[in-house]
Amino acid sequence: MFPTLLIVDDERATREGLRSALDEEFEVYTASSNSEALAILKSEAIQLLLTDLRLGGDSGMDLIDTASKLPEPPVILMMTAYGSVDTAVEAMRRGAFHFVTKPLNIDEVEMLLKRALRSRTLETENVQLTKQVKKGASLSRLIGKSPEIKRVTDLIEQVAPTRATVLIEGESGTGKEVVANAVHHLSGRPASKLVIVNCAALSSQLLESELFGHEKGSFTGAAQKRIGRFEQADGGTLFLDEIGEIDSTTQVKLLRALSERSIERVGSNTPIKVDVRLVAATNRNLRQLVNEGKFREDLYFRLNVVAIQMPTLRERPEDIVLMANAFLREFAEENQRPVKPLTDAAIHRLVTYPWPGNVRELRTAIEHGVVMCNDDTIAPSHLPAFLDGGTTIPAPPAPAGKNTLAEPEGFNLHTLESHTIRRALAETQDNRTQAAELLGISRRTLQRKIKELAL
Repeated sequence: MFPTLLIVDDERATREGLRSALDEEFEVYTASSNSEALAILKSEAIQLLLTDLRLGGDSGMDLIDTASKLPEPPVILMMTAYGSVDTAVEAMRRGAFHFVTKPLNIDEVEMLLKRALRSRTLETENVQLTKQVKKGASLSRLIGKSPEIKRVTDLIEQVAPTRATVLIEGESGTGKEVVANAVHHLSGRPASKLVIVNCAALSSQLLESELFGHEKGSFTGAAQKRIGRFEQADGGTLFLDEIGEIDSTTQVKLLRALSERSIERVGSNTPIKVDVRLVAATNRNLRQLVNEGKFREDLYFRLNVVAIQMPTLRERPEDIVLMANAFLREFAEENQRPVKPLTDAAIHRLVTYPWPGNVRELRTAIEHGVVMCNDDTIAPSHLPAFLDGGTTIPAPPAPAGKNTLAEPEGFNLHTLESHTIRRALAETQDNRTQAAELLGISRRTLQRKIKELAL
């Protein structure tokens, strides 16, 4: 397919002469006025625009201004018989790629058009590559290939470029702060600050001052004015971790800040406008807190514009080995140790442990193994004691009247997972809800695994 070129000139002979000379290299459109040119620009995907400076009663400068502001502007070249340095500078300041004078040298025009097209192609590829690199870096800490983690990354990519408030829910250690970082860095405002506040670490009075700031003398100990986290995050992202811990007074002020996009410092009645993208996280069930009268329903709705539910490690055991290997490389480099592989027995220990502390606990276990290993491989003996013996997922006893399932040989992850699910189903007499509870995963995850493993 040829590149598309729009030639705008009020002289018919010039338009047709250029069409004839260039139609073997370009798909050529022509127009005699600004209105004709704009109609074509809006209806066709024009890549190159070659326009005269004087178009009868119209100005080519005006056309440059309008074309440059289109969602996908063409690369613009200006031609005129009234060339001057000032005119050329003005045309390029307004968005033209280059400037040529009449009478035209067709070879020069064709060369400039091709150079302009190459420049735009390189620019577009560079933008796309930058976006891909930024996206990859932002999501690289969300390790895994499971459907659960894919759902999370898809949601992040969908919501990050918007202004929508995001509520991240999940157990402690599942990676909620990692998600908040990814949302910020893919938000279109990554050069601005990501300001983090742990709401559970501060008393109600301190939290209010921390978020909104205070004026000098507003309370005992307020020796000087303090700029709050909302103002610090202006133009960027404010991440409120453990949002379920804030008291009712702070909830009211937070609701107002979200509704009006302004805050008032403690001890002041002067509103301060802030442009802040809010991301909140909690390991508590906010809907339940609302029902219990411990959390404002209107604030809950403000926070829960887009909810991201972080899966537990128990719900995505297929990601455990991937994460373990990534943490091995990280901690080996951090501690200036060689990267040593996990033995099959160590892998078995990792994938059968229930991980109540989720990813954070897995990181701790792998760092312990890297530090304690003096052999060529990391074995169960190098892993923390809490992974030992009875603390792992117990093998359920065979139910009465049923044959005991034979223990699988070796350490094949697929076989071990299949065997564990079969035993849970046998223990619960094929009650999938109870089996899911026994395994520490959701019923939906159990259904998917039964299908994947063809059980």
